[in-house]
Amino acid sequence: PPPSRPEVCTFRLSQYENPWTIPNILSMARMGLAPVLGYLIVEENFNVALGVFVLAGITDLLDGFIARNWANQKSALGSALDPLADKILISVLYVSLTCANLIPVSLTSMIILRDVALIAAVFYVRYKTLSPPRTLSRYFNPCYATAQLKPTFISKMNTAVHLILVAASLAAPVFNYVDSIYLQTLWCITALTTISSAYSYYHYGRKTVQVINNK
Repeated sequence: PPPSRPEVCTFRLSQYENPWTIPNILSMARMGLAPVLGYLIVEENFNVALGVFVLAGITDLLDGFIARNWANQKSALGSALDPLADKILISVLYVSLTCANLIPVSLTSMIILRDVALIAAVFYVRYKTLSPPRTLSRYFNPCYATAQLKPTFISKMNTAVHLILVAASLAAPVFNYVDSIYLQTLWCITALTTISSAYSYYHYGRKTVQVINNK
């Protein structure tokens, strides 16, 4: 009957969405740039690495701007893909910068452990919010949207601090300030925001996840 059709339509839209939006493509491009940056840093080609990092930063700004201003470009997948791309990029950068002796091992270990825990939490939420049957094909199909992630304020600040430290570390050998006290101070600030961010996700937990359909 006609009255039930809008409800059925709404249910299907909440379950299935187009993953090929411009912001999602930009996020995937950022993931693709991560190994390129890692290789350039390990090879100590810091000038080119700095340029590629700026390009990755532009994709980050663009995907957020487009998703906020065009409703048809916003997706539940994008809410997870954007921070995931950031975490992959940041993790690769920190590991490679540590290999180049530009960031201490202890700080990188802290950041990697936090990101591994968050990614594991994302996979757990995906499993819990996916309606039966929970097959591998449905689990890894990005078209089935089940939950939307909302990063905490301190997490957004932490991401910004991470990117500032990466930019400063990449520029250090180019502009000759590798042993600067300001860079070492930035290490301490990054450690503090990383711990605060991890605690905020632990403390607020469920409030950072909006379930689209748990039927």
